[in-house]
Amino acid sequence: MRSGGGAAIMLFAFNRGLWLKKGTPGQGPGRFVVLLLYSTTPILGSPPEGEEAPHRPRPPPRVWEASKPLRLLPTLGVRTIALPLTPSRESGLLRAGEMASGGWSMVRGAVEAVRRTPRWKKRLAFFVVGAGTLTYVCQDNRVLQTCDGTGNKKKVVILGTGWAGASFLRNIDTSLYDVHVISPRNYFTFTPLLPSVTCGTVEARSIVEPIRNIVRKKSGAFRFWEAECFKIDPKNKKVHCRSDVGTNINGNGEFVVDYDYLIVSVGARPNTFNTPGVTENCHFLKEVEDAQKIRKSVMKCFERAALPNLSEEERKKNLHFVIIGGGPTGVEFAAELHDFVNEDLSKLYPDVKKYVNISVIEAGGHILTMFDKRITQFAEEKFKRDGIDLKTNFKVVKVSDKDITMTNPATGEVTVPYGMAVWSTGIGTRPIIMDFMKQVGQENRRVLATDEWLRVLGCDNVYALGDCATIAQRKVMEDVAAIFRVADKDNSGTLTVKKIKDVLGDIYERYPQVELYLKSNQMKGFHDLLKDSDGNSKELKELDIEQFKKALAQVDSQVKMLPATAQVAAQEGSYLADCFNRMKTCEEYPEGPIRIRGQGRHRFKPFRYRHLGQFAPLGGEQTAYQLPGDWVHVGHSTQWLWYSVYASKQFSWRTRMLVVSDWGRRFIFGRDSSSL
Repeated sequence: MRSGGGAAIMLFAFNRGLWLKKGTPGQGPGRFVVLLLYSTTPILGSPPEGEEAPHRPRPPPRVWEASKPLRLLPTLGVRTIALPLTPSRESGLLRAGEMASGGWSMVRGAVEAVRRTPRWKKRLAFFVVGAGTLTYVCQDNRVLQTCDGTGNKKKVVILGTGWAGASFLRNIDTSLYDVHVISPRNYFTFTPLLPSVTCGTVEARSIVEPIRNIVRKKSGAFRFWEAECFKIDPKNKKVHCRSDVGTNINGNGEFVVDYDYLIVSVGARPNTFNTPGVTENCHFLKEVEDAQKIRKSVMKCFERAALPNLSEEERKKNLHFVIIGGGPTGVEFAAELHDFVNEDLSKLYPDVKKYVNISVIEAGGHILTMFDKRITQFAEEKFKRDGIDLKTNFKVVKVSDKDITMTNPATGEVTVPYGMAVWSTGIGTRPIIMDFMKQVGQENRRVLATDEWLRVLGCDNVYALGDCATIAQRKVMEDVAAIFRVADKDNSGTLTVKKIKDVLGDIYERYPQVELYLKSNQMKGFHDLLKDSDGNSKELKELDIEQFKKALAQVDSQVKMLPATAQVAAQEGSYLADCFNRMKTCEEYPEGPIRIRGQGRHRFKPFRYRHLGQFAPLGGEQTAYQLPGDWVHVGHSTQWLWYSVYASKQFSWRTRMLVVSDWGRRFIFGRDSSSL
């Protein structure tokens, strides 16, 4: 960007998340002056409310001429004023710019306009020489708006602030609904970086974003209550909550909230499989508090082992770190701990380094079974090279405060002493969800079941997202008679391929397993399903209901459960928020597939998960990455891709810069070993 010989200007303030781009060029060569002032101005490209633009000494240049809103940061309110300046000798501040006599008056006018902004604060002033234009930018420091429950807007209550709840809250249009959030924590946690918090690679506050910050710059209002929901009453549309930060008149901190729409995103709890001693003696790794406890425990183990009055066996016991579970979380924590010990703690505790032992216990035959076999093999070989003790086909049956008891078909029961144990074997259902499932007739299920639009089966206006729920995909064979009826528009009792093709798009959309079955069996189209035992195509023949059932008999084998990952939860939250934002429009103009068991069309398209790949950090600046299909990559270059993706996925520029700075600090100074 150049104008009148001036240099191009592009400023990015990391600590405030602010972009500045050059304003409109002035007349004549001149110089370019940029003044940055921060204030609470919420208006974009206009003077403060009730005020007029500063006096302009000479037309035709336009005063208060705003640049276009910056698309890079749509949530940041930025106001830009472009003022023409000519050379002058009067101003001491801008003496080097040789501005004209009228230039300084315009500078003072712009500064005074900012000063008169309510509650203004001058945070930063920056001057650059360029081409005849003055630009100042004001950061938006809007005050959070809260709703009082009055009005005609529907009330949306969100339970939980995890990936699903925070993603829904981030995308919902709060001007259309009264949004109420209830959660025992007032922040969102970027859980994929929890293993990094355990070893000081990243600080805990770098991966959390306060919930009120997420919605502060939205146009609507919302309320947040730091409490835990312990009962859902779908008949009366109420949720019962309990707070541990305040009490009511009865002293128990309980209160009731009614709703029009309920979003259940309470997540899941660690699954202990009722193993004795796990809850009392093992650490979990699902919350920020868990990661902080693990970090303290690791340092205490090293400090105890460094005491002079311990025997060699006691030192070995204290420095034996056991991870139960060979999934992504357990493997990543083992890799992080290995790097922490070898890169940092070995220099601080040289006398006890030789006693350190890291063990990973997995009940199955391999670790990382949800990844490609090539990644599994590489990870196991790398762990062996690094000296991490990998115990597969071992099942933990008991955990005491000193020993872990496990069984193996070949060796029988084995007991090993340990200093610290981390339990990472999967997730289980929370008590509130188990009670809710009994109320809606799902008591025999493991998790809450929803339809393809994330609506809880068995009740109205209740949606469930994330780890606490799963989509119960409707099977083709359950609706095959209804599909036949919809396709047979002339009620002839038979179907041709042409009739099927007329509704094929709706079938694919409503039953995705049909398309998956065709791809997995390398079929070119739906007509390949309509072949008899002799392999003759029936494209030109008519099919009755029994032949149609036979053709679709194997399709439901492709029905799969969605994994309980942050990626799934985030996509569900974004999808449901988009549906809520367009609810009125889609009621008049439905965009979903044909209703197989009813009339008309569904309002929305059903949720479809789009897998974007998955990472498995393996330590030593090496990461495995698997993309959809057969694309796998392992190495140092993938580690830098991991850095880029996880930095870009942060919820705000504040956490993004904190995480990046933590990584930079670790590269330069190493990890922090304090027991904080």
